[in-house]
Amino acid sequence: MAKGKQMGLSRRQLLIGAGLAGAAGMTGLTACGGSGSGGGSDDGSAALTFTWWGNEVRNANTTEAIEAYTKANPGVTIEPQPGEWNSYWDRLATQTAGNTSPDIIQMDMAYISEYGDRGALLDLEEHGIDTSKFLPGTVDSGRIDGTLYGVNAGINTPILMANPELFEKAGMDMPDDTTWTWDDLMEIAAEVAKGADLDFGASSVFSADSMFSAFLRQNGKELFTPEGLGFEVADATAWFDMMMRFFEAGAIGTAAQISEESTKTLDQSTLAVGTGAMQVYWSNQVEAVNNASGKEMALLRFPSTTGKATDRKAWYKASMLWSVSSRTEEPEAAVALINWWMNSTESGMINLAERGIQPNTEVQAAIEGELSPAQQAVSKFISDIEPELAATPIAPLPGGGTLGAVMFRYQTEVLFGRTSTADAAQGFVDEVTSNLTV
Repeated sequence: MAKGKQMGLSRRQLLIGAGLAGAAGMTGLTACGGSGSGGGSDDGSAALTFTWWGNEVRNANTTEAIEAYTKANPGVTIEPQPGEWNSYWDRLATQTAGNTSPDIIQMDMAYISEYGDRGALLDLEEHGIDTSKFLPGTVDSGRIDGTLYGVNAGINTPILMANPELFEKAGMDMPDDTTWTWDDLMEIAAEVAKGADLDFGASSVFSADSMFSAFLRQNGKELFTPEGLGFEVADATAWFDMMMRFFEAGAIGTAAQISEESTKTLDQSTLAVGTGAMQVYWSNQVEAVNNASGKEMALLRFPSTTGKATDRKAWYKASMLWSVSSRTEEPEAAVALINWWMNSTESGMINLAERGIQPNTEVQAAIEGELSPAQQAVSKFISDIEPELAATPIAPLPGGGTLGAVMFRYQTEVLFGRTSTADAAQGFVDEVTSNLTV
């Protein structure tokens, strides 16, 4: 997930990716008609439209990069279409249905199957996309049924961020994240919450579908398979049961605190304001949390079932992707721009790690010295966990982007004592299954 989903967005939106935004608009999404760009030319000229969601930093970086590209390619004009996450997907669905889709689209993992399966995105490999210098394991995020509909714009991985000062206040050492199990996390979170008088020892562990994915992968399952859900009611029940053990141990806060935390913006989150010791985030959010809290947070691996980091089944996630409209009249020009964006040091120096760690290893090496201390810490973490990686999870199936929101709603019912873990798991699986359009 990217830093564009920050200060004005809730914890739920930060953690579940696409969430519910734009889901209704996708129902009528088609790929008929032409793009909003002008016609092609043999002289290297092209008129492109370019859309992205972002914050002030990303908007400035993206604008600077566009200006650098058009200066080097004077025949190319690029119309920028920046947006905000809350309205981005409704706008894109409307544009696509109305045959005015932008040529270049900043895409999210939660929606790439929705657009790809409806024929709205270009097969990038057919038009010369270059991922030859990408870190292994970072390309397939955008591949749906063998077709590359999106190229990784930045490397992310799910983490627990921790405030070392609060562990010190509790008289505790920092956890050894290379050996801890889920039970260890529970015990440590309960101890630090009690010792430092905190609302949360660990927050967002069970509201993050990334953590549910990690739990499933460690038990031989996945969130999704090409055919549908990759888990069953019994798996969801086990996850909800573990949540209740954490809850009863005092590791994750009260039901009311958990519900309230889910609506808070990043700058008001428990880690930022100092009422929690650990919280689930994506790795590219470290700098934002540090800035919001005024503290230097530690990056921790999520636990394993065995106590061995190499059994974590970790993965690199695309923070976001670059896609091209299938109806663009400028496919070669659009792909050429993405190639420059991802494979040139000039672009890397402009964008740095704002969208995540650069997947092109040569670009990342060239810009390493320009990164902030927080970004350098993330870069080292991304490199350190390479031996712990398993296969890249497939993107959510069409209709599956709301899994995290549905899961949290049923978990809330359990936490408030309104239903059992078994009944909640059944309702969760049934609802997510009914949302899929495969």
